Amino acid sequence: MSSSYQEFAHIYDELMNDIPYDAYIDLLDLASTGVVGKKVLDVGCGTGLLSAMLAKKGASVTGVDLSADMLEVASNRARSLGLDIEFIQQPMQQLEVEDTYDIAVISIDSLNYVISQTDVRETFRRIYKALGKDGVLLFDVHSIFKMDEIFLEGPFVFDDQRITYMWQTAPGDEEHSIYSQLAFFVRQENGLFKRFDEVHMQRTFSVTEYVGMLNDAGFQIERIFADWEDEPPTDESERVFFQVRK
Repeated sequence: MSSSYQEFAHIYDELMNDIPYDAYIDLLDLASTGVVGKKVLDVGCGTGLLSAMLAKKGASVTGVDLSADMLEVASNRARSLGLDIEFIQQPMQQLEVEDTYDIAVISIDSLNYVISQTDVRETFRRIYKALGKDGVLLFDVHSIFKMDEIFLEGPFVFDDQRITYMWQTAPGDEEHSIYSQLAFFVRQENGLFKRFDEVHMQRTFSVTEYVGMLNDAGFQIERIFADWEDEPPTDESERVFFQVRK
């Protein structure tokens, strides 16, 4: 990601306001027979929105993210809400925590920012190690269909009067990867717009490949479903969810 991520961190939540985070809480509740009193590891926690929601529900939450700027926003959020959440700056493939957790979650395609298959394997291995017996991992990823077809239908334009962006996409060097260039224009208090640019790279793998990597890490597959519905993925599913257990 580009060095302007600091500015991106401060508008991230506005851009993600259509994500049904409540549904993620429901999925975690279902997978873990309730998050209340559970120790939760929120991997790729970003601005800490899901971490805060879990803490409000009564979970003991640790958030992990690569971006110091995202974690600054997350820490400020937790502080303003009076929530006791620990935040750790780490790449998920180098995850190292002292506690043992009941639940781990990698939400909203955060895992797709891990480009190397070796690093995805290492992420699963480290999360497996961090979970206690019968601990559950829930995560979602972009489908191959979304990566190879939908993302390449760009350029995409967004404008809500305060934030405007132009998003251009191209296939990445790796199979099922996407290279994104985004130009953001954010309205300032004086009415003028400030521009900053982002470069993002994401990659996904087939359901079969994810299953193989999860099994190699020691996980048992419990449930694979798509697009927030209790239905198996199809050739045109866009977001694939995995629920697995240690």
